[in-house]
Amino acid sequence: MTKQITILGTGAWGTALGKLAEYGDNQVQFWSRRGDVSLEAAIANADVLLSAISMKGVGETASKLQKIGLPPKTIIVTATKGLEPSTTRTPSQIWQEAFPDHPVVVLSGPNLSKEIDKELPAATIAASRDIKAAETIQEAYSSDIFRVYTNTDPIGTELGGTLKNVMAIASGVCDGLDLGINAKSALLTRALIEIVRVGTSMGAEAETFWGLAGLGDLLATCNSSLSRNYRVGFGLSQHKTLEQVLEEIQSTAEGVNTTNVLIDLAKRQGIEVPISYQVYRLLNNQITPEEAVAALMERDLKPEVITPEED
Repeated sequence: MTKQITILGTGAWGTALGKLAEYGDNQVQFWSRRGDVSLEAAIANADVLLSAISMKGVGETASKLQKIGLPPKTIIVTATKGLEPSTTRTPSQIWQEAFPDHPVVVLSGPNLSKEIDKELPAATIAASRDIKAAETIQEAYSSDIFRVYTNTDPIGTELGGTLKNVMAIASGVCDGLDLGINAKSALLTRALIEIVRVGTSMGAEAETFWGLAGLGDLLATCNSSLSRNYRVGFGLSQHKTLEQVLEEIQSTAEGVNTTNVLIDLAKRQGIEVPISYQVYRLLNNQITPEEAVAALMERDLKPEVITPEED
């Protein structure tokens, strides 16, 4: 059944999601702060409200929509990846607190927007505590180029897409320093364990991270120069400043903000995040790329632990 889908945000990801929605024979309305359509008009008849705005704009936009009010039928979908600095809330938590009577669905997976623009095949996860809402999004977005799976772990699905951005920075450094396949394989394996550890501490299910929203997204983002976060790490490995790298990218790299919020969260909750901590030090000019690698290699010797509780 054709859905009226309103997409908040006209960046690369929002535009790609609009293209996929139209490919699925839905009616699509875009909204951005710089556009000519008012927020009230954009959401007036929305069956689905899909947020693809940057993390810094989520809280503000949700507050504006609270004042306007959403149609009772509207399903909220969030495709934003990040953590709110002041509260460490995820986007879905912000939306659900703002609209407790509306189902919230998280859309996340190994989906590079430039590949979607080329209509290359991809798969993703639609996750919600309201399985009927997740299935509605699955039906609306599924096509012969985009396969959508569902699950009931929105926080895990969301954190998989959020935390892998930190690891993508580390991965870019690894490739930029030409450390080789052995080092890259070790990095990604331990990165996944670190993501599971953080995710489960925040209420996610460990199994979610072995799927598309965890391992799948990690592999895509950490192995592609199309990833903005990977490009941040690669640029830093060439001894460019963070400011220089971000200027070259000319787009938001959510992993930078996520890293800072994550380290604050990890310190408060006593979570071991050795890879993320070295990324944090690198982003904050406390260490060189070479010193970050050395710090990870010089950690205490111990058995390999594959459960998230301890490293």
